[in-house]
Amino acid sequence: MVAFVIGALTGAAVALLFAPASGEETREFLGQRAREGKLKAREAMDEGRDYYRSQRDNLVTAVERGREAFQQARERGDQV
Repeated sequence: MVAFVIGALTGAAVALLFAPASGEETREFLGQRAREGKLKAREAMDEGRDYYRSQRDNLVTAVERGREAFQQARERGDQV
């Protein structure tokens, strides 16, 4: 996802450099797109961090349940 955004921004920047616009307009547009790209990258990073935390919590819960089941089986004398 990040590579796609970077590629899109790079393509837009190259297209603007060859477009018939004044230097000031081009610099303003590139700066605006860079800020938007930075914001999108930050949002993607935040989403990735949230997903990682969610998966980590699920894994921790699964491990805890497994330990509890193992302990209960041991206490009942089941062969483990």
